[in-house]
Amino acid sequence: MIRSLAAPRERVRAAAPRLLATSGAFLLLATLLLPMLGLLLSASPAELWAGLKHPAVAPALWLSARTSFMALALVTLLGTPLAYWLARARGATAELVSLAIDLPIVVPPAVVGIALLTSFGQRGLLGPTLAALGWRLPFSTSAVVLAQVVVSAPFYLQSAATAFRKVDVDSIIVARTLGASAPMAFARVAVPIALPGLLSGAALCWARSLGEFGATLVFAGSLSGVTQTMPLAIYATLESDVRAALGLSVLLAAVGVALLFCLRIVPRWFLARGRPNPPGLGRGSLLGPD
Repeated sequence: MIRSLAAPRERVRAAAPRLLATSGAFLLLATLLLPMLGLLLSASPAELWAGLKHPAVAPALWLSARTSFMALALVTLLGTPLAYWLARARGATAELVSLAIDLPIVVPPAVVGIALLTSFGQRGLLGPTLAALGWRLPFSTSAVVLAQVVVSAPFYLQSAATAFRKVDVDSIIVARTLGASAPMAFARVAVPIALPGLLSGAALCWARSLGEFGATLVFAGSLSGVTQTMPLAIYATLESDVRAALGLSVLLAAVGVALLFCLRIVPRWFLARGRPNPPGLGRGSLLGPD
């Protein structure tokens, strides 16, 4: 009798940690999803559409699109060779460079904005030099792009470096032995193999640029049509027109969901196609027709 009563108690004690862990997991999941659900249910489609007609919305949309794509272009153009070097380099120098790249992720965005001011402001480190050249970065559209580049570049660089680490060094060596120059081997062999990771990093970079707030507010300000991006417009219209703030918020959330969907689907699409021999390994593709 005593054994029959003890057995259920032991099962309850054994199941308690699992039940507690499951409850905690569901609580965290609800905490993550509930704000998004609340945002979607906060207003009707008619109210959201009316909010998107606010005078501050169109300039903010255009400015955000323009500056974020400019930042993305700069990061991918300048960052792809750096990411390739990070993937191949070893030693203390590479570790220091990787640490410097990660700094904007761990430093608060407002601090990044102040750092940009102390570097490129009128009295900053490069302020007199830029003034002598006739350039004034703070509180300009260029300041928005610069702030977006600084905060978003780490996301692309780390993702691209991880993708390039998966490129087989032997593929590059074979391409070089077939007569390809180093830049051609990089463009025709390494980049196609690493392309899924590069696209994922670019999507994360663009999303971070699009949602940048703190560094832009401190370094560029919030001037309508000049420096007021979508996140800044949400902050500015929240007190005067909640519908406009909700409309922009839903739009940004929809962009984030679309990007997340692409980040999940695009790599699977590449894997579903299978991975043939890396482009550029055939003599014809590297050196022209036989």
